[in-house]
Amino acid sequence: MLDLLRVNMTTQQINREALPREYQLLGGRGLTSRILLDEVLPTCEPLGAKNKLVFAAGLLAGSKASSVDRLSIGGKSPLTGGIKEANGGGITALRMAQLGIRALIIEGQPSPGELYYLVIGEKGAKLHSAAHLKEKGVFDTAKILQEQWDKKIGLAIIGSTGEMQLNVAGIANADKDGCPSRYSARGGLGAVMGSKGLKAVVVLPGTKWRMMPVADQELWKQSVGAYHNLLQTLPATSKVFPLYGTAATLEHINALGGLPTRNFSAGQFEKAADISGQKMFDIIKERKGEGTTTHACMPGCIIRCSNRYADSNGKVLCEPMEYENNAFLGSNLGIGDFDEIAQLNNLCNDLGVDTIETGAAIAIAMEAKVLEFGDFKKTYELLLEVGRGSLLGRVIGQGTAVTAKVLGVSRVPVVKGQAMAAYDPRALKANGVTYATSPMGADHTAGNSVYSQINHTDPNGKVAHSRDLQIVVALIDTLGLCQFARPAYNASAQPIVEMINARYGTSFSNGDLLLMGREVLETELEFNRRAGFTSHHDRIPEFMHTEALPPTNSVWDVPDGEIDSIWQKTN
Repeated sequence: MLDLLRVNMTTQQINREALPREYQLLGGRGLTSRILLDEVLPTCEPLGAKNKLVFAAGLLAGSKASSVDRLSIGGKSPLTGGIKEANGGGITALRMAQLGIRALIIEGQPSPGELYYLVIGEKGAKLHSAAHLKEKGVFDTAKILQEQWDKKIGLAIIGSTGEMQLNVAGIANADKDGCPSRYSARGGLGAVMGSKGLKAVVVLPGTKWRMMPVADQELWKQSVGAYHNLLQTLPATSKVFPLYGTAATLEHINALGGLPTRNFSAGQFEKAADISGQKMFDIIKERKGEGTTTHACMPGCIIRCSNRYADSNGKVLCEPMEYENNAFLGSNLGIGDFDEIAQLNNLCNDLGVDTIETGAAIAIAMEAKVLEFGDFKKTYELLLEVGRGSLLGRVIGQGTAVTAKVLGVSRVPVVKGQAMAAYDPRALKANGVTYATSPMGADHTAGNSVYSQINHTDPNGKVAHSRDLQIVVALIDTLGLCQFARPAYNASAQPIVEMINARYGTSFSNGDLLLMGREVLETELEFNRRAGFTSHHDRIPEFMHTEALPPTNSVWDVPDGEIDSIWQKTN
């Protein structure tokens, strides 16, 4: 039997409840969004007692298949004012699944100034004082808790920025080796966790698994084998991601003319070759030591898209180095040195911030001449100010939109208050439709077209393409599947469909699962509707409609009427 764990931070009461019947075939994002719609007032204050923070494992979590232990964290976003799911790797969801826990709900608030951490294990769950962890960074917090409890704990942590309830704050998850750098980063959910007076969640490794038994062992064995075979043979999952990780994307986006450069003023960066996936691979190989080009964030992952980047002495400087970080702490700031980007990235990880939102906000400050594009030293100092909570640091820490208002900048790359990811929508228009229409705000993971074989600058057909991508992604997030396993689903959905049927004794078709994905989106859209969102919030920033993006010289020209029709049912 699967359960949910409910923790009331006001009363300190913890209850383990049987997962309701209507939630049995929901996991990950599907479950976080459904609980939020059922239990949270959409017009509530995101940092108030009425909001809830929900952690959920996916439908396939703990099954020992590859890449199925992603964690979904949901809440009302203080950044967008709407529903939010932030997805992360690591082993937190795996540890939850091993204990038979599908979801963890954090509700209420303690008295001001109180700070706790939650420990969940086979013998129950308990809140402990986190007074000794106040204002500590993510790395020190992880080290202290791992030394006290176990190196192999599932661990979700906020840094000082989460305690200050800054909108850029994310939630760090520990990977299989204990490194707390797998972020559920977007939407300011670290601030929500801070508002609950919760510094960390510790999930102890179980001595025996309490999962539901697989309904059809033979079908499970066959379907997992077919799924793993796809991962081991498809070029993206067997070669590109294991060798270069997400950093491989930078050269591709630069070639398409969509790489954010100096606050989205250009689509190509003159130093792109210096911060490419190939360059990173070469540096790691040359320096040897503790660096590695291939690493898995969770046990049994075939793809192993992660890495450890070492300094010139062979000591780990940052792990992992990802495309979004390289773009938002690199090209979008005019910085073209990997060692400098790694230092900024590592500091962001310790502060507990979303590198996309933080990097985009700093680019706004650069446009406002608070500091110059390309100035690594002052960028690093500004990040330290964010961590200390100085006045300017708090402005940056409230995100891109707030920073622009305070500093008087009109070129602001946000939708619904959230910064765009590292794909300029003028050059990748299906991604622009996703930014505009996703319930999550400007979020590339909601439906990324980057490797779709389409004419990216042509506005025709991009609404339908984005819609189809968003439905598949909502399904993937509900299963707990990593987005980088999506090529396997695209090549043949049948193995994953059969994995679900074998696991739960169902008889779903792929069409049934896609309907599940659509229903997740409809749940999220309904939450936002009740929160006051309308089609007027589904808009790309005005400057992108008129300012041509070099070198493609493309502008945003997908008609509003088409965008507004995206969720209309056609049958």
